Amino acid sequence: MALLTIGAFAKESRLSPKALRLYDELGLLTPARVDPASGYRFYATEQLRRARLVAWLRRIGMPLARIRVVCALDDAAAAREVRAFWDQVEADTAARRELATFLIDHLSWKDPTMSPNAKPLEIRYAALSDAGLVRESNQDTAYAGSRLLAVADGFGRAGAPASAAAVDALKRLTSDGLPAGDLLNVLGDAIEQAKQAVRTVAAAHPEPQQVGTTLTAMLWTGSQLALVHIGDSRAYLLRDGEFFQITHDHTMVQAMVDAGRISADEAASHPQRSLLMRALAGESQVAADLRLHDAHPGDRYLLCSDGLSTVVATEELRRVVSGVADPEQAVRELVGLANRAGGPDNVSCVVADVLEQCPDGGTDR
Repeated sequence: MALLTIGAFAKESRLSPKALRLYDELGLLTPARVDPASGYRFYATEQLRRARLVAWLRRIGMPLARIRVVCALDDAAAAREVRAFWDQVEADTAARRELATFLIDHLSWKDPTMSPNAKPLEIRYAALSDAGLVRESNQDTAYAGSRLLAVADGFGRAGAPASAAAVDALKRLTSDGLPAGDLLNVLGDAIEQAKQAVRTVAAAHPEPQQVGTTLTAMLWTGSQLALVHIGDSRAYLLRDGEFFQITHDHTMVQAMVDAGRISADEAASHPQRSLLMRALAGESQVAADLRLHDAHPGDRYLLCSDGLSTVVATEELRRVVSGVADPEQAVRELVGLANRAGGPDNVSCVVADVLEQCPDGGTDR
């Protein structure tokens, strides 16, 4: 058997001798022979394929422990493992991008309420949650108040208490208001409180890793709405006649769409369209998306669980959100649409209008 010195093998494999010694110590790439007197390492030419794979996997940032797993698999299984790793990298990168955007917006934002000509704003809102026509129980939670709008879609054996716990954690943090100058800390506390609340619920059940919830919430600061989002519940904005989604689904199918592997039309009927990549669950450490939205008089927000967004067409959502003036009537009609389409899932929604306060203390849309 032809053997290569560590120097020659390093050159052929594009790995440094230092890296080869480390991989030997970790049992990832063991030399074919080690000279008993000098300790010098020799490698077989047949090991070059594995060594080059290790080099490429390191270049994409894969941890050594996961590389060991990939190297033990056949080619087809290894390809699936690499794809799963890269899907997670892209999801993590997207989360960091969202956080960077949030920080930029937060640090550069000037409060319009400081202007002497600015009128104070407030919100008019309604929330409704329904079990639907198929599910035996309702695991959703919907809430709307003067400082918080929220929808959470629980899953697992304790999905209902998990979603309620996440929303309750945010409700507690709004009791003393949301000081704009301390918004970063308030949001950080809100997310951590929600995570811990869900973990507490999950820990009381035999399979805690299977218990969790999505969470899409907007915290009202008086002239801005701070969005907290994780999972596949959604937030939409109607502004100046345009209706558009302002959250990004954290699902495997959405990641496939983002990567160009399937189309948006194919995603709508994909059998794994509800498979979440990020949620508040068990011991999960995944990050939530954060974003700031300047509040404009006349804006209308819709928050909903996937029991609405995957059952009712976007154009139908737009028709109701733009055409039904009263938020209470709007949420009832939206839930009715989902149930008339079969009601296959729990359905929850919040509709909120941004209004200017009138001089007499009333509001003017």
